[in-house]
Amino acid sequence: METERLQKVMANAGVASRRASERLITEGKVQVNGKTVKELGTKVEHQDIITVSGRVVEREKKVYYLFYKPRGVISAVSDDKGRKVVTDYFTSISERLYPVGRLDYDTSGLLIMTNDGELANKLMHPRYKIDKTYLAKVSGIPGNEALKKLRLGVRIDKYKTAPAKSKIISTDQKKKKALVSLTIHEGHNHQVKKMLAAVGYPVEKLRRDSYGFLTLQGLTSGDYRPLTRDEIEQLKK
Repeated sequence: METERLQKVMANAGVASRRASERLITEGKVQVNGKTVKELGTKVEHQDIITVSGRVVEREKKVYYLFYKPRGVISAVSDDKGRKVVTDYFTSISERLYPVGRLDYDTSGLLIMTNDGELANKLMHPRYKIDKTYLAKVSGIPGNEALKKLRLGVRIDKYKTAPAKSKIISTDQKKKKALVSLTIHEGHNHQVKKMLAAVGYPVEKLRRDSYGFLTLQGLTSGDYRPLTRDEIEQLKK
């Protein structure tokens, strides 16, 4: 049976921050199955009943979705300017979802949506080097030299990017445009746009086609589907 630290469960359920949850525990305000618990290392299972100052803590089941984010949508749960956000597409889902990482407002493509904070943090950690493939429509037609620079890494914003995989998917000689596939494992701000601009080919349109082994197959813009059990296990590995 999977166990988790009590303060983490409380934080995930929205009771309070982890630090504040620890304080509630040491102050003796938390009970597990009717017994007051003051030990910070206490582990709980899903069926355990947790109460804080007499109120039962509602624990959400963990959910995971693959979402095809459209352009013109913010990768956030709310927006102070009233613009459309990714959670607007999940109004029929009762759990509180948030995106893993972000895609720019004008970038479409694959986003993972979940309420599993621990997995989200791991997936975003640079240490795990998860490949992400983007399809970029660029002005101009990149030659071998530009593609080679991308593969070796280019200097942007005072740092050099890690080597990327790059290839031309198609070209339009008449309009002088090309579709370029770029695979990176970093996640710096506007990185793909900056990399292509750095080699002289500004991005006109951008879509994230894959995230690790996950792809957009079978989805159209604005669609989502739950991840399968196998996919969730593979992500956790």
